[in-house]
Parts: sequence; C-alpha cells; structure tokens
Amino acid sequence: MLNLPRISIITPSYNQVNFIEDTIGSILSQNYPTLQYIVMDGGSTDGTLEVLKKYSSKLTWISEKDRGQSHAINKGLAMATGEVVAFLNSDDVYEPGALLAVGNYFANHPEACWLTGWCRTIDSSGKEIRHLSTYYKRFWLLLHSYKALLVLDYVSQPATFWRREVFEKVGNFDETLHFAMDYDYSLRVGKQYKLCVLPHYLARFRVHPASKAGATAHNQFDADLKIACNHTNSALLRWLHAWHNSLIVGIYRLLLSRNV
Repeated sequence: MLNLPRISIITPSYNQVNFIEDTIGSILSQNYPTLQYIVMDGGSTDGTLEVLKKYSSKLTWISEKDRGQSHAINKGLAMATGEVVAFLNSDDVYEPGALLAVGNYFANHPEACWLTGWCRTIDSSGKEIRHLSTYYKRFWLLLHSYKALLVLDYVSQPATFWRREVFEKVGNFDETLHFAMDYDYSLRVGKQYKLCVLPHYLARFRVHPASKAGATAHNQFDADLKIACNHTNSALLRWLHAWHNSLIVGIYRLLLSRNV
C-alpha cells in the first residue's frame, strides 16, 4: 500500500449554520487515514458554534473575529501540519472518496505540487445545477494553459489541493482581497508550478442567495478582472478577459433562470 500523505483541510466559516454540518460530514466521512481538519470560524452568532461543539473530538476549531476569508485561511495554514493542504468553504462539500483519490495521486506523483479535479455546482438543497458551466470548465482543464487562466478562472477552488512547499514558496493568500482570492493564488502558483489535473469529480460548489457566488456574483467578475490585469501586461489578454466576463454574465443570467 502506498504511503499516503497527511492532508490538512481548512474550513473558513462565518454564520453558515444551514450548510456547515454538510461540509463537516463530507470531510469526516472520507475516513482518510491521516487527516487534519481545522475550522476557522469568524465569530458566528447563528448556531454554528453548537454544530462545531458536536464534532470537537474529530476536528480542531477556533471561533474569533478575523479580517475576512483570506485571513481565516491564512490562520488555518499556520496551524496545518499536512504535506498536502486545501481549504473547503463552509457551504461546499467533497465528493465521496475525494481525499483518497487525491492522496493516491500525490503518492504516485511526487513531482506534483498543485492538483485540481472536476467540480459540480449545487443549489441550497444540494441539487446539481449549471451543468454547462461544469462541462465548460472541464474543457479548459484539458488544456490547463496559463495564458488561458489569465482569461478565465477554470480552476475550481473546492477541488484544488497544494503541497506544503507551495505555500512556503508562494506565500499566503492576499488578505486585501475579499473576492476571487483563490484566483489570485492560482495565478501566483501558476507562475512557478505546473497544474496537474485529476479527471474525477472531487467536490461540489454550492450557490445560494447568501453566498458570494450567488448574492454578489458581479463583484467576483470585477475582482477577477482586476486580478488578471495585475498578473499580465498583455493588452490582448486583458481585453479577452473583459470580453469573456461580459459573455459569461449574459450566459450566467440565463443559467440562473433555468438552473442548467
């Protein structure tokens, strides 16, 4: 049997009592043999702490005010001891068997430092939606070109994992960013590491009215355009990113109305 790497999962959380137990369950039910699970809560007042207390023997959690999602992730990174590290937001979930698939991949590919897989999109009730968006990202993952990443963010954060050395070399998440901080990190990592793709569904990304991707999607698009512009001097790539955002906004509205 392969010597599976220790995996540390960090969940930044704030007032997600409706979903966080699903997130926790999706991680603990993996039964991964060398798992460290950390929840960094920003001082929730909605019953989240009662949920966390139920699982105190199976995970590490801290609840205190923070400076936002990136700060919470960075605090978790400082506590992480795993060779492989990821973060999963408190409304997203892993697919069954995801961590074992990831652990086996890293064990079999010692050169791999940055790994992503396929990711479904679900609604508040857990029903899969936006099928076309899922297949669209899967198409771009076949190419996994850095120039393409400067035009659109095709790396799904919930299905992405890094070796510890990546954080040691690239640094922490940018705490000035409150949207698309994962996209910024992908662009920073992509300058130094090859993206490896595991062609399996690893996670499910939840969209609901209170989520950033649901309530403030336009802020996401504005933020990722600014981030892309910070990472390239190419006028063509900047224009393509802006054009692609405009196209996706139109399609996005159609998908929302039809739950595709």
